[in-house]
Amino acid sequence: MKRVVVGTAGHIDHGKTSLVRALTGIDTDRLREEKRRGITIELGFAHLALPDGTIAGVVDVPGHERFVRAMAAGAGGIDLVVLVIAADEGVMPQTREHLDICRLLGVPRGLVAITKSDLLPELGADWLPLLEQDVREVTKGTFLEGAPIVPVSSATGEGLDRLVAELARLAADVSERPADGPLFLPVDRAFSMKGFGTVITGTLLSGQVGEEDEAVLIPARAGSPALRVRTVQVHGRATARALAGQRTAVNLPGIEPAAIRRGQALVHAGVVPQSSLLDVEVTLLAAAPKALKHRARLLLHVGTAQVPAAVALLDRGELRPGETAFAQLRLGEPVAALPGERFILRGFAVLEGRGKTVGGGRVLAVAAPRRRRGRPEVVRQLEVLARGDADARLATVLEMAGPAGLDAAALSGRTALAPKAVQAALDRLGAKGGALLFDRDRRGYVAGATVQELARRLLAALDAFHAAKPLAAGIGREELRGSLPPITDPRLFQRVLAQLADRGDLVVEGDHVRRKGHTAAAGAGAGALKEKVAQALARGGVAPPWLAELPALVGAGAADVQAVLKLLLADARVVRVSAELWFDAGVVLALREKLVRFLRERREITTQEFKDLVGATRKHVIPLAEYFDREKVTLRVGDKRILRGEGR
Repeated sequence: MKRVVVGTAGHIDHGKTSLVRALTGIDTDRLREEKRRGITIELGFAHLALPDGTIAGVVDVPGHERFVRAMAAGAGGIDLVVLVIAADEGVMPQTREHLDICRLLGVPRGLVAITKSDLLPELGADWLPLLEQDVREVTKGTFLEGAPIVPVSSATGEGLDRLVAELARLAADVSERPADGPLFLPVDRAFSMKGFGTVITGTLLSGQVGEEDEAVLIPARAGSPALRVRTVQVHGRATARALAGQRTAVNLPGIEPAAIRRGQALVHAGVVPQSSLLDVEVTLLAAAPKALKHRARLLLHVGTAQVPAAVALLDRGELRPGETAFAQLRLGEPVAALPGERFILRGFAVLEGRGKTVGGGRVLAVAAPRRRRGRPEVVRQLEVLARGDADARLATVLEMAGPAGLDAAALSGRTALAPKAVQAALDRLGAKGGALLFDRDRRGYVAGATVQELARRLLAALDAFHAAKPLAAGIGREELRGSLPPITDPRLFQRVLAQLADRGDLVVEGDHVRRKGHTAAAGAGAGALKEKVAQALARGGVAPPWLAELPALVGAGAADVQAVLKLLLADARVVRVSAELWFDAGVVLALREKLVRFLRERREITTQEFKDLVGATRKHVIPLAEYFDREKVTLRVGDKRILRGEGR
């Protein structure tokens, strides 16, 4: 069954709710205050059976200027609009503003209903043609230009059949929303129902939700619980699963209605992020009285949320009436949004004859990095996000994520693509080097351009290390990783390192990395320094100088001394007994043989006996004893040591 959502729009008291009741038999004014005042304050919902069997969800919105927030919340999910204009009053300020809102929110089609048509006879024969002329004028240049104008009367039923027929004709052209996309259900109501508990309602904009699904509400406070869907209803009827484009009610146990607010959205965990920064394409209404300045402060309506926002223009200093530009919305509090979602911006002063709406547009990127104005790469990225194909948009989102990367589920939420479409795009990009899978467990990816930049930085860091320490055999892995951004995943570092090694740009030797072709002793005097250090250790015998003493003894810097010690270690000429104590390898070998002979004869040795055997002070003896323990020559038992392992 096709899924279509129809919305009403128009000035207060022009008969929107009466028209919905006449069409559906459902009174959408459910609040006591609405009954008392005779106006719609909150969103109302009904459903209408169209002649071809399609069940249209109907969203009835408030017309009063004070309740435009509710109107915008309802209009965000509609497929076609019925612009309601009362026969006796004609076009009014909220008529124009609601039309602006629907246009900015991307509503693609609709019609105009002239309500209270039973009053037309007493208004005169010329009244309806004049009213239709006004309607044509106000809808000129909008999606309702040339749309059907249908006089109807909720009191007598006149014109209702024609209105339903026109709605059916328009509904046939509606493209269904993606049921395979990421789950995104903006919340417009939360309440408690006896026997069920907490229920949320909204128009399902993307994906699907079913019984036993695990989900979360965003934006959320720290520690907000994961939720499990108990039951789902569409148009008041239980269903195993609701699909995008349907008016949906979801039963959520484990949370109180008071903990839920309009503006949140139900999503699958780890897919759609909450956003404090949104990259957008924004249009200023041609009717706006003045240009929009950089960093202008307005009210953002997106989904069912209303939050303060600063509009940071990214490619110009101001936006003139009627113009469209790239911008970043910097929000006073986080929101839930999807790429491609439409939004409106409202000011704090009423525009003459049309309310406070000044502009709107569509979201290009959610959870965006903070942008700086006038950067060509920023405009390039946003141009791709606005008009590129799926592969190009996904590659750009990966590029924006940088070395932290994103997993496949998060890429779905940041592109609004279905998981299968995301994986297909990743496969195509991977084959061309545009994306790299660096974490198979969580399906983590980075952009090919990010890999190239990390490789460039690693090689630059390696070159800088060799230039500063020509005597060093190579740089430690962790020290080299420190040259990358701190958000770089260790697994990504290893992948890039392996790629560079496979390419022949560097050599990995144990825990150290060097440029291919680098010779540790290439620096002038390196050989002489090696011999000086080796001789100093050999002269020291069983009591060699400490590491901190060596530079002064050989007349070299500490870094160079450490570098040649590593070279001597690689040549098996020295032994590292502790971090601060190095011995001549021959001295240690001779001492080892002496110790093994002693233990074969005596079976055990005390610390004092070992001290006498070595013939040195405890400062050297204790590190030596611990070294032989590590080498599995000896085993400590209480305050004695016995022979073990390869020494036996």
